[in-house]
Amino acid sequence: MRHVQSAAVAAAIALAATIALAATGPAKAQPLSPYASAGEQQAALADGRTTSEQLVRAYIDRIARYDDAGVRLNAVLAVNPKALDDARRLDAERRAGQVRGPLHGVTVLLKDNIEADDGLPTTAGSLALADNVTRRDAALVRRLKDAGAVVLGKTNLSEWANFRSTRSISGWSAVGGLVRNPYGLDRTACGSSSGSGAAVAAGLAAVAIGTETDGSITCPAAMTGVVGLKPTVGLVSRIHIVPITAAQDTAGPMTRTVADAAALLSAIAGTDTADPATAEADARKADYLAALDRNALKGARIGVWHAWKGRSPRTDAVFEAALEALRAQGAILVELKGPDDAVMGRIGREELQLMTADFRPALDAYLATTPPSVKARSLADVVAFNRTEARETALFGQEIFEEALSVADDPDRPRKRADLTRLAREALDGMLADQTLDAVVAPSGGPPSIVDPVNGGVFLGSPSRLPAVSGYPHLTVPMGYVSGLPVGMSFLGPAWSEARLLALGFAYEQASKARREPDFPPHVGARPEIGRAYDPR
Repeated sequence: MRHVQSAAVAAAIALAATIALAATGPAKAQPLSPYASAGEQQAALADGRTTSEQLVRAYIDRIARYDDAGVRLNAVLAVNPKALDDARRLDAERRAGQVRGPLHGVTVLLKDNIEADDGLPTTAGSLALADNVTRRDAALVRRLKDAGAVVLGKTNLSEWANFRSTRSISGWSAVGGLVRNPYGLDRTACGSSSGSGAAVAAGLAAVAIGTETDGSITCPAAMTGVVGLKPTVGLVSRIHIVPITAAQDTAGPMTRTVADAAALLSAIAGTDTADPATAEADARKADYLAALDRNALKGARIGVWHAWKGRSPRTDAVFEAALEALRAQGAILVELKGPDDAVMGRIGREELQLMTADFRPALDAYLATTPPSVKARSLADVVAFNRTEARETALFGQEIFEEALSVADDPDRPRKRADLTRLAREALDGMLADQTLDAVVAPSGGPPSIVDPVNGGVFLGSPSRLPAVSGYPHLTVPMGYVSGLPVGMSFLGPAWSEARLLALGFAYEQASKARREPDFPPHVGARPEIGRAYDPR
């Protein structure tokens, strides 16, 4: 189900087909690629080669051609009917000499569990929230608007941020269907910020925002070949974002370059008195764009965590090549053993138990603030809605929701959460401190698996759990491809180390130039080198 677009937006789509992405500047000006970074787009805006209005029109056209039709990525749920007016206003500010910063006039997409006062519902992918038009900006959205960004629209996601069923299909929601991976349309875009990752990878906007509780930014970023950053919990406000657990939820950037992630994080980071977790954010945040350094790897001590080695030998080979690139830039690599299986197993079990216990009170509190048009006022109401709405359970059930309803109140839960957080921090801090490391690197996971609605996909492992449970930052940067499918490299660090991680990731990105644009094949076998091997006759 697609949200209905306004007549103005529909007209803009028709008009945009005749407009080049980068404008009507000098006769010899070269068109601006839809994959141009936010920094490149800002330069084009500054020298008059394009306008924000032209960028918005062209991206609306591209969404219509690649997302709604053509390969049908299903990455964008709705276009903001106010986007063109916002762009015109920002263009007028620029003409008057007022430029708010590196995001002025640049387009951003929001995962559809983040509220924005644009007349569109915030659905979390669920038909139960189809009428959730709150007329509120999430705190991070207000910061984006203050920075001059144009909210282009809302992205599809794994329904309820992938927390409805243990057998869910990543990237699927009843509202938007299945998000398809631009590097292989039959492959998963992972979740839950699948639409944000796929949209940025496919050049449907300059940048996007995702959210993560455990892996929901970093997994889709890695599997769609983009940069993803899960910040320290408490650096970015969660107010007016559909929750899972306050202990781990955060929003963060999903972009095509590390520099764009740094600019986006600089805009959204900061203290919000409505979110107590952000009390330290103003004191801890930095100008992350200014902190980038091409030479950051020189002399840096980097721990190498060969997590899940052997599960995907070709991913292992790409990772080894990435390690050579780090060495070539002067990094000192230190082999790590990593936490033992017993510790990781305990963290995994207790994480799910506590997230399930946290979920009902968190969601009930959120639903109580939604408009009267939303009939589901509690998790129990959502469960009842799903039982009567066949479109919700066509592919899988809601056993996590049902389990969350059955969890009894436990006065000891805060202590259990504190113990789990401490265990995860000790594991990650131990790796960092034992060898006096600047960061730990590991493969972000294997290449995206085939979407299988019958048996489920293949998951090859991820380093997301420790930073997720500890509340520490996690950056993934494209490191290469396996049969044309993206794989990423993760950079892990202690709390509030975003500036350092981004600098290291930037230095690697600039040295490796690993990312390439997608070619939207229907399946891996459509690539000539593989197709010839499939059928050599």
